[in-house]
Amino acid sequence: MKKERLVMIGNGMAGVRTIEEILERDLNRYEITIIGEEAYPNYNRIMLSNVLQNKMTTEEIITNPYAWYEENQIDLINHDPALTVDVTAKQVGTQSGKCIHYDKLLMATGSRAFILPIEGSQLEGVIGFRTIDDTNTMLETAKNYQKATVIGGGLLGLEAARGLLDQGMDVTVVHLAEWLMETQLDKRAGELLKADLEKQGMKFLMEKATQSILGEKRVTGLRFSDGEEIEADLVVMAIGIRPEVSVAKNAGLQVNRGIVVNDFMQASDPAVFAVGECAEHNGRVYGLVAPLYEQGKILADHLCDIETAPYQGSTMFTQLKVSGCDLFSAGSIQGGEDIKAVEVFDSLHNCYKKLFIENDTLVGIVLYGDTAEGNRFYNLLKKKEAVTDFTLISMLHKAGETEATSIADMPDDETVCGCNGVTKGNIVSAIQEKGLSSIAEVTAHTKAGGSCGKCKPIIGDILEYTLGDKVASAPTGICGCTTLSRDQIITLIGAKKLKTAKEVRHVLEFTNLEGCSKCRPALNYYLTMLWPGEYVEDPSSRFVNERMHANIQKDGTYSVIPRMEGGKTDPQQLIKIAKAAEKYDIPLVKLTGGQRIGLFGVKKEQLPQIWEELDMRSGYAYGKTLRTVKTCVGQQYCRFGTQDSLGLGIKLERKFEFVDTPHKFKIGVSGCPRSCVESGVKDFGVICVENGFQIYIGGNGGTEVKQGQLLTTVETEAEVIEICGAMMQYYRETGIYGERTAPWLERMGFEKVQTVLTDQALCADLNKELEKALAGRKEPWQAILESDDRQKLYEVERV
Repeated sequence: MKKERLVMIGNGMAGVRTIEEILERDLNRYEITIIGEEAYPNYNRIMLSNVLQNKMTTEEIITNPYAWYEENQIDLINHDPALTVDVTAKQVGTQSGKCIHYDKLLMATGSRAFILPIEGSQLEGVIGFRTIDDTNTMLETAKNYQKATVIGGGLLGLEAARGLLDQGMDVTVVHLAEWLMETQLDKRAGELLKADLEKQGMKFLMEKATQSILGEKRVTGLRFSDGEEIEADLVVMAIGIRPEVSVAKNAGLQVNRGIVVNDFMQASDPAVFAVGECAEHNGRVYGLVAPLYEQGKILADHLCDIETAPYQGSTMFTQLKVSGCDLFSAGSIQGGEDIKAVEVFDSLHNCYKKLFIENDTLVGIVLYGDTAEGNRFYNLLKKKEAVTDFTLISMLHKAGETEATSIADMPDDETVCGCNGVTKGNIVSAIQEKGLSSIAEVTAHTKAGGSCGKCKPIIGDILEYTLGDKVASAPTGICGCTTLSRDQIITLIGAKKLKTAKEVRHVLEFTNLEGCSKCRPALNYYLTMLWPGEYVEDPSSRFVNERMHANIQKDGTYSVIPRMEGGKTDPQQLIKIAKAAEKYDIPLVKLTGGQRIGLFGVKKEQLPQIWEELDMRSGYAYGKTLRTVKTCVGQQYCRFGTQDSLGLGIKLERKFEFVDTPHKFKIGVSGCPRSCVESGVKDFGVICVENGFQIYIGGNGGTEVKQGQLLTTVETEAEVIEICGAMMQYYRETGIYGERTAPWLERMGFEKVQTVLTDQALCADLNKELEKALAGRKEPWQAILESDDRQKLYEVERV
C-alpha cells in the first residue's frame, strides 16, 4: 500500500509532538516531510530562559536531533521557510524554490514575538525573545553592553529579565499594568513576586507606556508617554505573541486571529490541519504547551483513523522559571459576582495561596512561595470535583489528613505532568512494563518531565513508591539534580551562608530547582545540622512517615507506636492503648522489636483522634533520628545484672530523642555480657560489666548484619552519655544523608573514629555542638499533648 504524503510546515514543539504521536500509532502510515524556518532541529522553546540564565546549553534543549529525523525516515527541509500553499494543487513552495506535493498538510507555524509598532522599534538592539537566535543575540549583547530594558512584566518578560541579570546586565522591567503577571496573578501575589525580584537586583517601572525607542542606528534609550526617559543598550519586547498565519491566509484558508479549526483540528480545507499556537479553536488561541500537546494527540488519532473524543478546549496553568520565585496559576482568577475565594498568607515563609470557588467547585488557583500542591489543586480544577468534603481553611485537605495527598493515595488518573498530559497510572505502567528505574528513563518513555521539568520531583516519588530501593542512583553528586558531592555541598552552604534549601538549589545551580525525592530530604537534614535553631525546615521535604507521624503499611493503613522509654510502661499506658485499640477496632496490636506496643491497621483519618486519646508521645519509629533504646531489666531484677541498664537506657533516650541524624540511630543497653538486647548489633551498644560499661559502635541489623566494634570501656554512666553524644554529633557532621553508622564507620575508618571519641577534649567540643541541636529540637507532638484543642493543632501542624 502506497504511503500518503504528509507535509508539515513548522518544526516547533507542537508540530513535532504531533508527528511523534502519529509515529507511535502507525509507523508506516505516512511519508513525512517537515519544513522548518530556523537553522536548528526541533528544540524545547520553554527552556530558552534556562539557556539565558546559564542553567542549560543550546545543545541540551534540542529535543529531536537530526538523527531522529533520519531514523524515522522524515525528510527535513531546514532553514528554508514555506512561503506559499496551493490548496487546489496541494503543493507547498519554499523560499529556495522547492515545490513539495502533499496529500495532507499540517500547519504548525506557531507564532512570532509581538514588536510594538512605535518609533525606533527597528533599531539595532531591539529584539523579541522567541528563538535560539534571539537568545544568542542577548547573550552576545550582554558581553559588550550594560543596560537592558525588558518591555513586559509577564511570564516571558520576567524570565528574560532574570536571564539578563544573570549575564551581569543592569535590568529594568517596564510594565503597563499595576502589578506583574496581572493575567495569571492577583494583586497580592504580583506584589510578592515584584518584592522578591527586587531583592535579586531587578528594577521596575510600573504603569508605564512606552512611546518611542531612542537612538539613530542602535538603541540608546526609551521615552514614555509621561515624558520620562531612561537609557538602554538592549530592549527586549516581551509583551505577547501573534499567531503566524500569513501563509495560511494567502492560501485562502479561514483565518481570524489564528487558523480556524474544528474539534479535530481540521482547517476550512479538508486536506489541511492546524495545531499549536497558530490554530484557533472555538475562538481561542493557546500559547502554552499543555493544550498544544492535547491538540496533537487528538489530531494524531484522527490522522491515523483511530476513534477519539473531539477537542473541547483546555484548562491552562502557568509556572515561572525564575530563581527563587515559585509560583503556580491556573483557571479563572479574576473573580466575579458568584466567585468566592479562600486566601491564606504566611508572611513568615512568604507563602501565599488563593483558591477561587464557584458553586462549590474550584475554578481558579494562585500559589506563590509554596507550589507543592499545584498539581493536586489543578487536578481538582480539571475534574470539576465539588469541594464540599474538603476543609477549606487548610487548603483542601480532607479531615484527618496531615499533608497533600501522598503518592499511595494519588489516583491513577491524576495528571502528574500537565505539559504532556501524563498521569500517575501512565508512569507506573511504564515503570513496571518497561523496567524503568530513573527519572530520565521515565521521561524518555512517557515524555513526563520533558517540557518545563517542574514535575520531576513527583516522578522521582512515583519511582520510589513503585520500586522502593531499586530506583537507580545518580551516577555523580548526591542525586541527579547536581554533580556536587555531600562534602562539597556542606562546604558551600557554610561558606556562602545559605540558610534555605531553595537558596542551596539556586545558588549551587541544581539542574532541577524544585529538587527531587533524594536531595530534598538530604538538604533539609544538612541545613538542620549546620544551622541548629536558625533553619526553618520544610515539612514537605520529610518522608511521608515523618510527616504523618506514623508508618504507612503495604495496604495504605498506618501503624501508631507510642513512646515507651527504655521499653518501660505502666498500667495507665496499657489501659489507654487497650481502650484505643478496642474503640477503633484496630486489627493488630503487637509488641514491636523496639520494646513498644504498636497499633497496626490504623486508617489515616483516625490518626488525630487516636493520638488525642492515647495522650502519649510518639515513639518516632519512622524518623531519621534516635529510634529506640532497647534495654533489659538490669541489676534491679535480674540475678545476672551488673548495672542499672534500664535506668541508663531511659537517660540516654530522654537526652537524645528527636535529634536529626543521617539515618535511624538505635541504642541497646544490656545489663550483663549475656547481652539479651543484642547490644552488639546496635549503632551505639552498651554492655554492663562488673567494673563499668563496654561501648560498641557501628553495629547494624537489617538485610546485611554488621557487628559493632568495641570502642572502649568506661567506669561511669556520665562517660557513657558523653561518648554517645560525641558519636552522634560526629556522625551528624560527617555522615552522608541516608548512610547508616556501619557503612559510615567503614568509610571513615574505625581507628580514626576511635581516636576522636576517646579524646576527652574532642568529645567535649562535639557535645557542645550537639547541645545547640538539642536546644533547637522540636518534639512534634508536644504542642498537641499540651493543648485542649488537639484536633485543631493537628490541622495546623499539617498545613
